[in-house]
Amino acid sequence: MAINTLQELHSRAMRACGGAVAQATPAELGRPTPCAGWTLADLLAHMTVQDSGFAGAARGAVTTVADWRPVYHGDEAIARYAEAAADVEQALAEVGVLERAFVIPEFTTGQPIKGPSAVRAHLIDAVVHGWDVARTLGVGYELDDEVLAESLAIAESIPDGDNRGTFFSRAVAVDPQAAPLDRIVAHLGRSPVWPD
Repeated sequence: MAINTLQELHSRAMRACGGAVAQATPAELGRPTPCAGWTLADLLAHMTVQDSGFAGAARGAVTTVADWRPVYHGDEAIARYAEAAADVEQALAEVGVLERAFVIPEFTTGQPIKGPSAVRAHLIDAVVHGWDVARTLGVGYELDDEVLAESLAIAESIPDGDNRGTFFSRAVAVDPQAAPLDRIVAHLGRSPVWPD
């Protein structure tokens, strides 16, 4: 895959995710999400700090694990997410970003990771959490075939097991012929038919 294509796919995933979040209202922040034990407010707090963290890492910021802890913004949660999402989309679209080293203390233990790996990590986070938000709100969520293909490849490269931390849970059984998005979310611990 061409380098600029990966960055474009990331931008398209971010726009789809942002489109789902934009349909939320403050009154819905208490709703449960497919992320076990998380409300929409919890999920948006996580997404916002991740976006800010990845944007900073792309620009060479030095952070600690504490800098990646979610912060709650009350009724401003949706707007704060939109700001952070726009920032990380811009940061990861910059020329040369894939040649940079990213330090992401949450899962790199202080060791840098290569730009393409960082962009793919953020891309799959956006795709899955966009789905989480859309399911929480009961709204549509559309990703194009290229984003889905890249996301499925990323998801399937993540080993199943109990060591997935707070990001993803153990895989859920799904028909191997299911739609790509169903296979993505199932591999990363969501039931494609949530909340049923």
